[in-house]
Amino acid sequence: MSIMPDHWIRDQASQHGMIEPFVEAQKREGCISYGVSSYGYDARVADDFMIFTNVDNAVVDPKDFSDDTFVKRKTDICIIPPNSFVLARTIEYFKIPNDVLVICLGKSTYARCGIIVNVTPLEPGWEGHVTLEFSNTTTLPAKVYANEGACQFLFFKGDTPCEVTYADRAGKYMKQTGVTLPKL
Repeated sequence: MSIMPDHWIRDQASQHGMIEPFVEAQKREGCISYGVSSYGYDARVADDFMIFTNVDNAVVDPKDFSDDTFVKRKTDICIIPPNSFVLARTIEYFKIPNDVLVICLGKSTYARCGIIVNVTPLEPGWEGHVTLEFSNTTTLPAKVYANEGACQFLFFKGDTPCEVTYADRAGKYMKQTGVTLPKL
């Protein structure tokens, strides 16, 4: 298994629609960087946010998740309450090749502010907008900027294709759009 370089990412995006919209070079003037990098792609966060709130003393249950625990906002700057989190999504829509596994890492700019970005791997054959979780680990409110870099995706190409892709097994998050809550 090898990590794939910038020219491979560009080719997959332009020839096969792996990332839409695709930014061919890293943009960073006056913003948190995004676009293709040496061995990855820095995706942007969209302006749709679901901010966690516990007004009703709800219990977070992955088997019975209620969107009543979130306040929805469409904004250019999202304020994450102290010791809380927000759900968001990437601007980019991904179509992962059948022989590729994608791992996501948070941007160091956010990590240095105590904001952690969490995403599970993008499996071979998966496609959709990626749901992002931003956790504010600080005791202060923290900002997340829409339309700017949020995380970096690393593409690992397998030596051989897998037997069953995410699409083959009709995964529950296939072709998700918008911010997608947990499903059972």
